[in-house]
Parts: sequence; structure tokens; C-alpha cells
Amino acid sequence: MRSAKVASAPSVSARNGAVAGLGVVVMAAGLGKRMQSKKSKVLHVVAGRPMVLYAVSLAQRVAGLSIAVVVGHQGDQVKEIIDGAFGAGDERSAIHIVTQAQQRGTGHAVSQSRPVFESAGRRPPSHYLILNGDTPLLQEETVRELLRVHRSEGATVTMLTAVLDDPSGYGRVVRRRPGKGSDGSASPAVLKIVEDRDASPDERAIAEINVGTYVVDGAFLFSALDKIQPHNAQGEYYLTDIVDMAVGQGHRVVAVPLKRPDEGLGVNTRQQLAEAERVLRERIRTRWLNAGVTMVDPDSAWIDADVTIGKDTVVYPNVMLEGRTAIGEDCVLRSSSRLTDCQVGDRVEILDHCVLHESILEDEALVGPFVHLRPGVLVRRKAKVGNFVEMKKTDLGEGSKANHLSYLGDAKIGKGVNIGAGTITCNYDGARKHKTVIRDNVFVGSDTQFVAPVTIGAGAVIAAGTTVTQDVPADALAIARSVQSNREGWAAKQRALQAEGGSMREVSRPRKEAAPRRVGRVIPARMAVNLTKKRKR
Repeated sequence: MRSAKVASAPSVSARNGAVAGLGVVVMAAGLGKRMQSKKSKVLHVVAGRPMVLYAVSLAQRVAGLSIAVVVGHQGDQVKEIIDGAFGAGDERSAIHIVTQAQQRGTGHAVSQSRPVFESAGRRPPSHYLILNGDTPLLQEETVRELLRVHRSEGATVTMLTAVLDDPSGYGRVVRRRPGKGSDGSASPAVLKIVEDRDASPDERAIAEINVGTYVVDGAFLFSALDKIQPHNAQGEYYLTDIVDMAVGQGHRVVAVPLKRPDEGLGVNTRQQLAEAERVLRERIRTRWLNAGVTMVDPDSAWIDADVTIGKDTVVYPNVMLEGRTAIGEDCVLRSSSRLTDCQVGDRVEILDHCVLHESILEDEALVGPFVHLRPGVLVRRKAKVGNFVEMKKTDLGEGSKANHLSYLGDAKIGKGVNIGAGTITCNYDGARKHKTVIRDNVFVGSDTQFVAPVTIGAGAVIAAGTTVTQDVPADALAIARSVQSNREGWAAKQRALQAEGGSMREVSRPRKEAAPRRVGRVIPARMAVNLTKKRKR
């Protein structure tokens, strides 16, 4: 057979570091049986992000042409995750989801992407980068080095390898003979790759493993995939067979060993998932420490991959920053607080043991301790939310205070408002939620209930213990509570009775009224009350 023509080497374009002529295939179709999970392997989360998104994000940063993500098990869910994270890109580097309906091996998986790159009107890639959806630790600088070596060596296939203490479970790299690369470094020729389950005892003793990341010449890839056969114990089409084919056709196959073997970690088990989590979180902490963030105890800080933190922010022990949380500059995050998908301005202080979810804190806000902010909360500039306050879908105005022991839900609160201890917005009538509106400079006394929907006018005062059931005009005093009754001498009588061996009940028990007589019929309750009133007269 005539050898495939080797295309020109890829070059980096000026736009966003994309590599001209580079198409990317991400393999994300595996079931992941060793994970012992009902969930597709690539959907498992590492540092707050589904595993597959690391590979797709990396693909987006380097692809000069289209990206094909090959899905299989729970493919609809994988597609939903990718669409939600990246949306629609431009056609040049658009993400296309293709399905491997039958799990017939990695070579078969890559071949399913062919229509994406060979569609009418599209320029086919000069080179392909093949990534795995289960290698979240692989870094962009490593991929760019792989592309550089591929170009400088004039290779048809260039692959990443790693030397591990325990290579079990991985495909082994079998080399032919030592040699030198174009830069003088060791670059032994690759003879073949053997999958772990098909390896002989001697081959299993090899410590160098195939990471599963390749750069392949564009004219060679699919022509080679057309010719591979399932001659293995599993009856599958292995992508690794293109290495044998390239060697057999006299093409150059180059292996690039990883400087940090953990980058090549493929997540196939829960133990490997935990190890990937540990490595990635350590990288995240190091990145933010180098960016000017102080961590009192770095090992206890739990920071997700998509979190951002401003300079001179101080993170105390056991803080968890999750999802797409963004922290501004000069903030203080005290111990054991957890923020998920929150936006925090500059000079904000969050005290100990707070739980915040999908909320916004503007500059110089103060929150905590023991505060629970549920989704939809906006704490405006210089506002304060104190201990044991829960808020949901509430806008707390600039400089307003809810310092303790309150529930504020579905509320719009203006500037300079004081919310007294024990205040509750009664927003749910059993069927629907209703809104409470409190305008600027209102004073709300302790133990107040707002039975929504109600609106409190600017400057109004709500007396302590009031249950507000109707709108309050601006600058008015609202008071709604039972009339106080003082029984003079009661306490002295109580003490005297206790001294004689009596009890409080004998003093405080109301005198029983004589029951109305029954005259041959049952007296209705209303009539009984009327009769009682007549006797009192």
C-alpha cells in the first residue's frame, strides 16, 4: 500500500493561541465499569467540574478547526453538560457531539468523528489532536510541547507517555531501539503499544505507559483507521494499532515522556478520581497563592477550578469556594464558610460558619456569623447580615442591617433600613409566594411578622411585636399587638402562696362559670355563651 502523504506541520495562529489546521477529537464514550457507578465516567466531578469539561476546554484553547466530542454511555447528559458550559462557538472551532452507538473500541470511537471534519465545505485538518475525556490533569503547556515536537521531528504520529511505579491498567509502550531526537534528547523509536489486557508478562513488566494523547497527521489518521482490525482479546478496534501501522509503513512515530507523570493520570477508578482531585486542588491553591491571595492554612482551603479570587483577599481555614464563585479584592473569608456560585465585591467580610448559594454581595458588605443566604439574594453596598439570619430572593438595600435571628424571603428592602431581631416575612400562603416591600429608612422593631403581600412606606416605624397584615403609609407608626394587662399584687400573692405550700395555678386559674342548665335539649354553643354573659350581669 502507498504511504499516506505527510501534511505540513501545524503553526500557531495569532488569534487566541489556536493552532492553524488543527482539528481535535475528544473521546468521552467509555462506560467506566471500574468506577462502579451508574453515572458515565466523564460526568464524575473533579474540583467542581465534570471531568469531560477539562478536555473540551483544553481543546477549545488550541483547536484551529472543529472539535468533535465522541459520546456513548449517557451521551445526552454529556452533551447537556458541554452545551451548558460552552454554548455555541464560532464555526471555525465549534464543538460537535457525535455518538458511538456501540462500544467497539477507541479506534472505532475516533472514526465516528470523521463526518465532522470531512463535511462538504469544510477544509480538512492538516493534523489531529486526540484527547481523552478522563484525563483532567493534562495541561495546555504539555499539549503545546507535544505539537512542537511533532512539528520539529516531522512525525506522522506523536504520542504522550509516562513512566509509572505501578503501570497496571494502562497500555504499555514497546520501543524498538534507542535513538536521539532532533534536539539531541533521548527519543527512542516506538515499535508498538500493547493494551494491558492483551500484554504478555514481559510487556506488563514495562513501566512506560501510553497516556492516550496523540497528534496524528491529517492525511494518515482516517486512512489508517479504515484498515485496523479487531485482532485482540476484546474484539475491539484499538486506536493504538495506528502506531503499528505507521511503523510498518516506515513513518516516524515519536513518544514524548511527561515530565510530571501525574498529568497523564487516566481516571478509571474511585481511587484515581480521589488522586486527581488532590492533585488538581493543590494546583489551584498554588495558582491563587502566586496571584496574591493569602491562605492561613492552604491545605484546608477547598477551591473549585472555576473560582476566581482577587488580590489581598485572606482565606481562613476550612473555607469552601465552589462552582463559579468570584471573590473580589481585599476580602476576608473566615473559617468554615461555604460559598457556591456567588459574586462577592471588594472589601467584603464573611464571618465564620456561613452558607451562601447563588447570591451577590456588593462592596464592603458584612455577613455572618452563621448566615444562610439562599439563591437570589442581593446584599448591597455596606449592608450587614448578622448571626442566624436566613435570606432567600431578597434585596437588602445599601447600608441596611438585619443583624440577628431573622428570616427574610421574597423581599425588597430599601436603603438604611433596620430589621429588628426575630423579624419574619411570611411569604408563603400554602400555595403561592408573595412579596414584602420595605422602602428606605424604615425601622422594624423586634419580633415583627410581615404577612405578605405588604408594602411599608419610607420612614415608617414598625413597633416591636407587630404582625403587619396591611400596607403601612410613609412615616407612620404601625403597632398591632394584644393589650397589656397588669394584675397588681399578683406576684406578692404568688410568693405568699408558695410559702404556704400552694402553687401558682391556684392564684392564676380563672374562676369557672356555672354551666348552663339543660332543659330537655342540647343548648347550642352560642346560646351557652349568651347565658353565661347574663349571669355575669
